[in-house]
Amino acid sequence: MKKLICFVCMVMVLFFISSCKDNKHAKNYNEMIDEGSVSFIQQGLEAGQTEIKASQLAAANSKNPHVLSFAKSIIMDYDTTNDKLEKIAINNRVRGGDSVSAMHKKTIANITSLSGNAFDKAYIQFMVTEHQSAVKLYNAATNDRIDGIQTFARRALPVLKMHLDSANLICATLK
Repeated sequence: MKKLICFVCMVMVLFFISSCKDNKHAKNYNEMIDEGSVSFIQQGLEAGQTEIKASQLAAANSKNPHVLSFAKSIIMDYDTTNDKLEKIAINNRVRGGDSVSAMHKKTIANITSLSGNAFDKAYIQFMVTEHQSAVKLYNAATNDRIDGIQTFARRALPVLKMHLDSANLICATLK
């Protein structure tokens, strides 16, 4: 009986020792995604989709060269940013954020009903508001627990601030 107990204890010790050697599993355990990280990913994806849809609308409807240029840069930059954020979402098994919220759909529908200068003003004001929110979101994510999210947010933040500055500048020139 003592031999059996010793054998079982030895097997358990060997099992624990072998599982402690695997640093990959230990790292995955330490970097488990939390609610804040999930929220950032979902909000970031949704914001990107919203800004792309609104900017596609502006690219099709605006006659203002500054608005057109801004809309095209938003589409190009957010396509790249969303691709990177989607990879982070997949790697962390996060779902959602792949569509535009009902509130944003309503705002985009309101902008769609406008034309000319009124359209340009509404679109740019929407972009200012959205980018102010995005800058706050990404600023908070620079302190995320997960290194990949921190790095992503730090790299995306200067582009978001540049978009915000551009939107503010265009907004000030529209009369």
